[in-house]
Amino acid sequence: MAIATPQAQGRRARVNYFTQPIDIDAAVLALLDAGTLDVLRAGQRLTLPGPMVWHAWGPLEGSVMLLLHGGSGSWMHWIRNIAPLVAQGYRVLAVDLPGFGDSAAPAQGGDVDALIEPLHAAWQMLEGPSLDATFVGFSFGGMTAALWLAAYPDDAKRLVMVGSPGLGLTVPDRIPLKGWRHLPTDALQAEAHRHNLMALMLKHAHSLDDLAMAVHAANVKRDRMPRRRLSSTPIVADALPQIQCPLHVIFGEGDALYKGRWPEVEALFKAEAPHLASWHLVPDSGHWVQYERTDSFQLALLACTAETAALSPNK
Repeated sequence: MAIATPQAQGRRARVNYFTQPIDIDAAVLALLDAGTLDVLRAGQRLTLPGPMVWHAWGPLEGSVMLLLHGGSGSWMHWIRNIAPLVAQGYRVLAVDLPGFGDSAAPAQGGDVDALIEPLHAAWQMLEGPSLDATFVGFSFGGMTAALWLAAYPDDAKRLVMVGSPGLGLTVPDRIPLKGWRHLPTDALQAEAHRHNLMALMLKHAHSLDDLAMAVHAANVKRDRMPRRRLSSTPIVADALPQIQCPLHVIFGEGDALYKGRWPEVEALFKAEAPHLASWHLVPDSGHWVQYERTDSFQLALLACTAETAALSPNK
């Protein structure tokens, strides 16, 4: 393991923190194409107090795009999206949320509401109030970003929620996920992982490739917040009226969380979010839309930034 040295690396040099090369799980590393691997290896791993681990790529003065991963995830939920965003000139930051990846669990609490204060404190260390930041939250990360910006509206210029739960709208039948930690062999665990990915995350069997399996297996092993309950409540719906920045929404049209309920979901956002700027339903994709339909998701995400610029030309 490389020995980290303290450096003032923040764009405003607000705090000293430890930097290291990006650490990529060996099984994931072996499956990445050369171009993606070159971009990821050019980034930095930033360890802040907690410890809370962040990852950074791209030019220091680029517009900031902060990526927040989903439940039982890590920064690797965005494994296919980082290189295209860097190619667009963004300063890409991806955090391992407290209790996931390489970040320690929050000091108190075990659900999304326990993450807001430590994330805001870390953001002040890294960026401070940043009018040029876009927060992009996937699933549990969308819940987190919504509650964060409802509490601290000056922390970002826009919010993009991707496949977020917490709307108080649930599918009629509980998604049938399987436990895996008790299974005695790697093969049985892999079978459970495949089932869970198809039940919740992906629409098509051909999307369940070796990279998706490797990312998922590496992520779930490090999930230290397994009893998350608030996603089945309307906690996000209740927070929408407090979000003051332009809000953009992206879902995969085959998202297992909201099967056949898109008119209700869209109506909820239109009724409760005073600054709803755009709604995007990506065809032929499931919950993990940014992985399953990377190119279509990228177009939708870049459209969100362009739409906000058109709404706020003087910012």
